[in-house]
Amino acid sequence: MIEHEMLFLGLLVDGPKHGYEIKRRIEEELFPLLGLKIKSIYYPLKKMEQLKLVEKDVDREGKFPEKYVYSITPKGREIFDHLITDSFMSIERPFFNIDLSLYFLQYVDKKIAKRKLKGRVLFLKRIKREIEKYVSKKAENVARHLKIILEHDLDLIEAEIKSLTRLMETLV
Repeated sequence: MIEHEMLFLGLLVDGPKHGYEIKRRIEEELFPLLGLKIKSIYYPLKKMEQLKLVEKDVDREGKFPEKYVYSITPKGREIFDHLITDSFMSIERPFFNIDLSLYFLQYVDKKIAKRKLKGRVLFLKRIKREIEKYVSKKAENVARHLKIILEHDLDLIEAEIKSLTRLMETLV
């Protein structure tokens, strides 16, 4: 739940938001960049409300149904500050889906493995081009924090391409 807490609290740091706005930002901004999927926003928000990290207010405009507006509490801000500073030093080995395939690589025909790895490299190069195109197309409109994430992603993609290319050269 720590990642969820940091996510929701971080989205509320700059001001109160309707549940729909929180969900929209996760789906439109964070999912494409981080692959972060949240099934329900209301369950984690309810838990954080119980922990006094967020407050929920009811907002009603005219005859429209009630909307809940969430805001971060001082305790929530303190927890957020703690979570974000700790996350900079959290070093966990990342798990890539391909790692398991590489572990069992010895059981795969080398020609098939090479062809599949080449396909993965081509796919990674396409992703890299798309990210570069996105950044250059919207250079002045990309928020600094999103640009940092995209540049980090590009570095990781380049490293994987380099590693897989080296691996393919060893498969004879």
